Amino acid sequence: MSTYDALLLVSFGGPEGPDDVIPFLENVTRGRNIPRERLEAVGEHYHLFDGVSPINRQCRDLKAAIEADLAAHGIDLPVYWGNRNWEPYLADTVRTMRDDGVRRAAAFVTSAYSCYSCCRQYLDDIDRARGEVEGAPEIDKLRVYANHPGFVAPFVEATRSALADLPDDVRDGAHLAFSAHSVPLSQPGRESYVTELRDVAAVVAAEAAPGHPYELVYQSRSGPPSQPWLEPDILDHLEKAAAAGTRAVVNVPIGFTSDHMEVKYDLDVEATAKAAELGLAFRRAATPGTHPRFVAMVRELLLERSGDAPERPTVGALGARPDACPADCCRNGARAR
Repeated sequence: MSTYDALLLVSFGGPEGPDDVIPFLENVTRGRNIPRERLEAVGEHYHLFDGVSPINRQCRDLKAAIEADLAAHGIDLPVYWGNRNWEPYLADTVRTMRDDGVRRAAAFVTSAYSCYSCCRQYLDDIDRARGEVEGAPEIDKLRVYANHPGFVAPFVEATRSALADLPDDVRDGAHLAFSAHSVPLSQPGRESYVTELRDVAAVVAAEAAPGHPYELVYQSRSGPPSQPWLEPDILDHLEKAAAAGTRAVVNVPIGFTSDHMEVKYDLDVEATAKAAELGLAFRRAATPGTHPRFVAMVRELLLERSGDAPERPTVGALGARPDACPADCCRNGARAR
């Protein structure tokens, strides 16, 4: 592959022990003046899991799966991994890449959608990391892939499995709740984010559960109550569904690539408890994780960007997202890559 001499996996990061939790949350909220008490309250979510977020383990597993997939297809390309908020920090990884002689890399980000926090912020992270490393390699972020078949197909499969796991007497009337991380209404790119989520939800519902009612809902909001965020919240939605006579809900977390803390706590703990309180049968569909189709998608995006695979596969109504964001996309004046 002549265009790139490395692939960089970029993710959010997470604590890997009890002593990491508050420092990690301080990294995440730096500059936002979040009270210590609030950080400690959120930290309790992590302590339910021994202070360990699953996301770093999942990144290690994904990195290994990508390496194996590339090798199986005759692509000799090293894979690196760097995080926004915890070790291995992105700047440290970029420094290692430089020392290893990498000159130009493609970056795969574990965030599938458009908007500031899903896309532009990662571009800013990459620029900032490169700015800290003299002689840093060029790094091109691979395109937004929310409507790529490799992202959507695992959700179709997982939704079918979750429906099949429901009791027979409630399965036919089960409601699908497609959930994604909420963002402030003021966030740049929010409209594109919602449009992409609706497109993915429609495809998964049509392919996995034709005839079942479904709705796009949100989860994991933060910030002051006075600041409007995307709604409805999944907990409110469960209450509404139960009040309307729904007996079963399948939650499909289409906003997430893996089962990290917002999935393990906000869905597997909070939403599951709320559903039990309301008497709802509740199942949560799996995220792509290291599903072979998702892993293959990384290779396909890499080949596509390098010019070795001209096709740009998509599902749904929106078409392939652009390789480079417009220069004025979202905020912070970050240059397109």
